[in-house]
Amino acid sequence: MLSVRNLSASFHTRAGIVRAVRNVSFDVAPGETLGIVGESGSGKSVTCYSMMGLIPMPPGRIESGSAMLDGTDLLHCPEKELRSIRGKRISMIFQDPMTSLNPYLTIGEQVAEPLVIHEGAGKKEARDRALEQLALVGIPDAEQRMDAYPHQFSGGMRQRVMIAMALITRPEILIADEPTTALDVTVQKQVLDLIRKLQQDMGTSVILITHDLGVIALIRDLQKELKFPTIYITHDLGVVRQYADRINVMYAGRIVESAPARELLEHPRHAYTRALMKSIPGLHAKGSPLYTIPGLPPNMMQEPCGCSFRPRNTLGNPELCLTDREPELVEISPGHSVQNCPGCLAGNQ
Repeated sequence: MLSVRNLSASFHTRAGIVRAVRNVSFDVAPGETLGIVGESGSGKSVTCYSMMGLIPMPPGRIESGSAMLDGTDLLHCPEKELRSIRGKRISMIFQDPMTSLNPYLTIGEQVAEPLVIHEGAGKKEARDRALEQLALVGIPDAEQRMDAYPHQFSGGMRQRVMIAMALITRPEILIADEPTTALDVTVQKQVLDLIRKLQQDMGTSVILITHDLGVIALIRDLQKELKFPTIYITHDLGVVRQYADRINVMYAGRIVESAPARELLEHPRHAYTRALMKSIPGLHAKGSPLYTIPGLPPNMMQEPCGCSFRPRNTLGNPELCLTDREPELVEISPGHSVQNCPGCLAGNQ
């Protein structure tokens, strides 16, 4: 359904060029669950935002690559065509609804707007369907709240409004960026059940950016039942250890290791992958100090020279890390690829 090739995205700022995503390639096959893991700033979310055409241009710029969706290259299709896809065939639930909702428009106007734009619905039809959608996501007294403004809603209610807006056009692909972050535990299940109902009705594919194990467990069950492709995007390797078919590990805007989930978790090769696994709290003995990866991710404004993980490499041999060129992703066994940096591959047991 989705094929991404050599995707590179940068931000051209006054301070310099931030190379956020560099030559990222992956496929999502029907029925496959792909996990994308890495620390904050590794390029996970920018990859999805780039595919949606949502990075600001300028300063953002798609440097190269393609993202094919049923024969359409999302990175190079005309803006008019992309706008017809975005919000209709692909929808997104943003993490921070307060910065996504228009403070000058009523809730009813904003939820109904996708129907007017993409389906040409009349005002009455759009309002009726918006009312139905708000009730579906659990907005109490939905008819009265239609004429309220975002500042009159709590954080959880604003997130429900965002979910209603994303689902109202019944999209083929739903990108959910922490869809339950603003919701308390008593209402999270209602939201997840709503996403499940959409999956059952339409078989919508999901690209999920989340740290919530409950969300991933639900989507994993749906994937088994309905066989739709899913992408999990998270910094927590422990979250995907039981729920992904395949895992891509990202660092400094690049994929450093890619393998079937079981293979990667049982035989991690790259020092960064091993460091992420060692950082999982549940793998530590009770009372023992938690392992943390020393240092900070690299400054992506500086031109990479050699292995980006070298300054933080404590599980391999940093003295052997490449310094004259960036390591390349090579296949070391069927389906298992890793960057060919001797220092990061050192120390494997």
